[in-house]
Amino acid sequence: MHPLDIDQLRTLVAIAESGSFTRAAELVHKTQSAVSMQMKRLEERVGREIFAKAGRGLRLTDDGERLLDYARRIVRLQTECLATFDEGDLAGRVRLGLPDDYADRYLPEILGRFARAHPRAEVTVVCEPTDMLAARIADGDIDLAIVTEAKGRRNVETVRTEALLWVTSSRHAVHAEQPVPLALGRPDCNWRRAALEALERGGRQSRILFVSWNSTAVGAAVLAG
Repeated sequence: MHPLDIDQLRTLVAIAESGSFTRAAELVHKTQSAVSMQMKRLEERVGREIFAKAGRGLRLTDDGERLLDYARRIVRLQTECLATFDEGDLAGRVRLGLPDDYADRYLPEILGRFARAHPRAEVTVVCEPTDMLAARIADGDIDLAIVTEAKGRRNVETVRTEALLWVTSSRHAVHAEQPVPLALGRPDCNWRRAALEALERGGRQSRILFVSWNSTAVGAAVLAG
C-alpha cells in the first residue's frame, strides 16, 4: 500500500478548520488550484469521495470526516516527533496570557501537544480580558498573549480570523422578540460594543438581561433563553 501524503492530510485539516478551500490555501501557502488538486489526489488515494456539494460550497462526506480524524492525529504526531528530536530543545519558563473563551476552546489540546514536544519547558497561563492582558504585556508581567481585535496595537501578529455571529438557543426564539434580550460580556468588551452598534444601526431595540466576564457563563445564559 502506498503511504498517505502528509502534505495532503495537512491541507485537509486546514480546509476543515478554515471552512473553505480559499482560506486553507492561504494557511498552507499554496494556490487554490493546488489545494483542489491535492484533495483530488487524496480522494483517488483512499478510493472514496471526501467532499460533497452543499449549495454553492462543499462539505465533508462521512468518509471525509473519518479521514479528517486520522489526518489530525497523523499531522499532530509528526509535529510532535520532529519537535522531540529538534536540536533546539526548548527549556525554561514562558508566561502566556489569553481570554477565557480561547482557553476553553483551544488551550487544553495545544498545551498538551506542547508539553509532549517540549517536556523541559514550563508554561504559566493567565486568563484575563484583552485590555488587561495588553497592560500586563506593557508592564512585563507576561511574555506574550493571545488577544482579540488587535488593531492599533504594536508588535502583534494575526493568527486567526473568525466571523462574529449572533447566537441563540435552538430551543428558544429570542431573536424574534422585541426588544431583543441579550447576554453579553463586560462593558468594555469589543464583541459587546459591536453587538450593540449593530442593533442600533438595524433599528432593533434591546435589553441586557445578563452580563458576565466569563464566556462560559454567557453561553449558559444563551442556552437558557
